[in-house]
Amino acid sequence: MTRTGPQRYPGASTTYWYQDKYGGDAMEVNTVVWHTTEGRSLTDYEGGAIAPNLTAVPDFTHKKLVWYQHFDFDVSSRALAHTGSVATNTLNVVQIEIVGTCDPVAHGKWGSAPHLYTPELPDWVIRDLGAFTKWAHEQHGVPLTSDVTFKAYPASRGPGNGVRMSDAKWLHFSGHCGHQHVPSGNEHGDPGLFPMAAVLAVARGGTVAESLLPEVADRLAHLTESVETLTEKVDALAQRG
Repeated sequence: MTRTGPQRYPGASTTYWYQDKYGGDAMEVNTVVWHTTEGRSLTDYEGGAIAPNLTAVPDFTHKKLVWYQHFDFDVSSRALAHTGSVATNTLNVVQIEIVGTCDPVAHGKWGSAPHLYTPELPDWVIRDLGAFTKWAHEQHGVPLTSDVTFKAYPASRGPGNGVRMSDAKWLHFSGHCGHQHVPSGNEHGDPGLFPMAAVLAVARGGTVAESLLPEVADRLAHLTESVETLTEKVDALAQRG
């Protein structure tokens, strides 16, 4: 299959290059799958056996993401399970790992040690993720869309998490999703409550501040719903008493 467009993300290091070892299938990518490594530093992905196409590593000193590329953009990588009836790694997807966590337990454990937590990504991370997303759209035609819900971890974990796609939807999907949405034996919940709308807004040309407004409004709505539910429960208990 012809691979259209540039295959290397500008500025990405190929220090950890695994395509020569594992090969991979040629594709025409129409989907980005986002992951988190659940660690604080770049991993070797078991020698590349479970590597994505690219890894974004935070540089907290210079407030930028440092990119490492492991496979060409239009070559299948290896970060998804594929034990079901439909293809995953080879289904026209490019996979991006963000060095950080979606797990609130890990976030609390790491405390003040520098790390990324997907529900609270700094502006400069959203900026750089947006830049990559824009490049993937302009150079490879990946739609600037995502019609899936990014669910907070750990509720996002497991095959029955409520947001994982059916085989049929996955086969026809294009745009942006997370590991938590991929079927065919995948049970991981990363990247948790990922600010997908903000990243896409930046890719479309908006500022980071503008892009975060929908995220803030959505979280306030969820918070309001939770408070109302809790109030109803308290009132019900009071009436019983």
